[in-house]
Amino acid sequence: MKQLTRPELAAMIDHTLIKPTATKTEVTKLCQEAKKYHFAAAVVNPYYIPLVHKLLKGSNVKTCSTIAFPMGTTLTEIKAEEAKKVIQLGAQELDMVINLSALKTEDYKTVKTDIQTVVNTAKNIDKNIIIKVIIETGFLTDPEKITACKLAKQAKADYVKTSTGLFTGGATETDIKLMRQTVGKKMGVKAAGGIRTLKTAQAMIEAGANRIGTSAAIQILAEMP
Repeated sequence: MKQLTRPELAAMIDHTLIKPTATKTEVTKLCQEAKKYHFAAAVVNPYYIPLVHKLLKGSNVKTCSTIAFPMGTTLTEIKAEEAKKVIQLGAQELDMVINLSALKTEDYKTVKTDIQTVVNTAKNIDKNIIIKVIIETGFLTDPEKITACKLAKQAKADYVKTSTGLFTGGATETDIKLMRQTVGKKMGVKAAGGIRTLKTAQAMIEAGANRIGTSAAIQILAEMP
């Protein structure tokens, strides 16, 4: 893989602030940094979507909201309604958490329907909306990771994403390779969770990720020559 330039790497990063205690001041700073460095998106929880949409207006940075975060076991109808509402408030990308309980129970029909309902609801409002499905790899066996990725692809999501970053484990090269192998070349793969250095970010991209989620984006770019 060729060496990425700083702008190229920045364009692959979702600048993220999803901690439950995030303040308005912190979110404002996030958006200012996202615009300065031209990150792909600024990711926040639904409460801050109106503010982020306002602050990023006119920039090339996407407004991204979490959905059913971080547990993923919200009822499908509620996930869809949450997606609808944040899009109306300005969200252009959605990072939704898979129903892990249903997956672990091998209720794959529910898992697929859950994702598909959010995808359909979102795309009916804005066909250009990007849906990323968080499968929380740290809780899954390799066969479960493969199944989760296949279900997300069947449901026509745009990306599969490793984790919320709030629970056990995070992104690993092994998981990224497995996810990329499962979904093929056309679907997106987002690495998130524990990515705090340039070396780690580059390793994830080398393994097959085409989007990086991190709260350490500024530090990562600062490491570049």
